[in-house]
Amino acid sequence: MQNFQDVQRAAAALREAIQASHGASSLPLGARRLDNNASPEADAPIGIVLGTGLSCMVERLQDRLVVPYADLPGFPASSVEGHAGAFVWGRFPGACDEDDCVGRYALIQQGRCHLYEGRTPAEVCMGVRVMALLGVKTLVITNAAGGLNPQFDAGGIMCMSDIINHTGHSPLTGVNVDDWGPRFPDMCAPLDADLRALALETAAKMGLRLERGVYIGVHGPEMETPAETRMYRQWGADAVGMSTVLEIIAARHMGMRVLGLSCLTNKNLPDCMTPAPLEEILAMAAVTGKNLGRLIRAMVTKL
Repeated sequence: MQNFQDVQRAAAALREAIQASHGASSLPLGARRLDNNASPEADAPIGIVLGTGLSCMVERLQDRLVVPYADLPGFPASSVEGHAGAFVWGRFPGACDEDDCVGRYALIQQGRCHLYEGRTPAEVCMGVRVMALLGVKTLVITNAAGGLNPQFDAGGIMCMSDIINHTGHSPLTGVNVDDWGPRFPDMCAPLDADLRALALETAAKMGLRLERGVYIGVHGPEMETPAETRMYRQWGADAVGMSTVLEIIAARHMGMRVLGLSCLTNKNLPDCMTPAPLEEILAMAAVTGKNLGRLIRAMVTKL
């Protein structure tokens, strides 16, 4: 189901909070009018979704405003540790110290909700749709994931080249909202090739290893069995997680360009599986998240 009215109300409340704090001129035209077609891409804020344990990136934003999800009518809260539960509006500084070097505004979703919490696909994708209505045209979506490719190491970062939706759900089920996108959106390129090339180029200049691979999204909340791990690998998946795929589908439905980045918090080897408790995942995400934050900050003014 595509929850048009709920998204409109939440987007209007977030827009009003940003304007009250920063003034109407801090928002691009599309965000001021709740019309995601009105702003040129260069004027639009960057959208970033932060996954499990990755909320520290917002500390680098200047002039930041934090709007808890609870302040937005109908917006679902996350019940999972490692998800702060707020939108953060602010500015990444430019690559210079001049007064006219404004940098780039960003709208960051600090934590998300999941299907396994009992949320609907529409609720899971509500943040992405709110971002689109506030003028976001380029979305950087992150998560913590288990590595399936035996050549990947825990603590690394994978740039998603493609996705497999194995959740059993779609955010596009039900009557289509034609103002958002087509009834049958094309998914031949769910992740943007130019953004992926920029990420790889930026990482290389930073001396940061960036893997490439396919991300498979599952329902959860249980972790994968050895047999499931082996099956996902045979399908061509390189990393597995319990988020992201529905959000990417919703973003592409609304015409957004998407870059997907996974923090590989553990390594799934079906012949020698070991437990991956949440505490260890959060600890590894915090370490890996520092490199992820450096990469995104280096990229953001180029997007």
